[in-house]
Amino acid sequence: MKPLIVANWKMNPSSLAEAKKLFKAVKNTKAIICPPFVYLSALRVAGAQDCFWEDSGAYTGEVSPLMLKNMGVEYVIIGHSERRKYFKETNEIIEKKLKAALKIGLKPILCIDKISQIPPDIKRNLIIAYEPLFAIGTGKACSPERAKKMRLAIRKVVGSKTPILYGGSVNSQNARGYLAQAGFQGLLVGGASLKPKEFIDIIKKICYAE
Repeated sequence: MKPLIVANWKMNPSSLAEAKKLFKAVKNTKAIICPPFVYLSALRVAGAQDCFWEDSGAYTGEVSPLMLKNMGVEYVIIGHSERRKYFKETNEIIEKKLKAALKIGLKPILCIDKISQIPPDIKRNLIIAYEPLFAIGTGKACSPERAKKMRLAIRKVVGSKTPILYGGSVNSQNARGYLAQAGFQGLLVGGASLKPKEFIDIIKKICYAE
């Protein structure tokens, strides 16, 4: 099975022209691109960065799983550490989002830093992304050895069929280690996904290395 590579653009870039230029440079990589909501219709990508837990209603500023589904989105990131930190999303809120996304047929990518963030009654049809807090946006990546221990712990909880990704200061120098040494099935890439050459180098190293 080919590694699953997910690009989280976060709140970048600042214009549609820049977004189109970035997407054009990386669209042939087959990665799941998750841009800001405002660019989804123009880029027609398979990924989104978040969703709400209702399909419609008086929820100003929110985007529903059904809206995403109707735009051709297949994957949605849920529970990212930045959502937990800046928007105070709790495990309960995240579980509601997961259930809503699964109900509508989306594939949720659940971001976690610890085992307790995995909902006990939702373990199937998820993709888990392990993102150690100290590595998010800091340039201080987790060692493959340490990441592997967490992957093994996650595997005991979710079973053998759930893909487990690594995310957190991924770059072209360390990417291969998370798959070859730590045993992850793919990567969730943040800052490096905004740099086309670096992002393509990451994919080449993990997909085409001997």
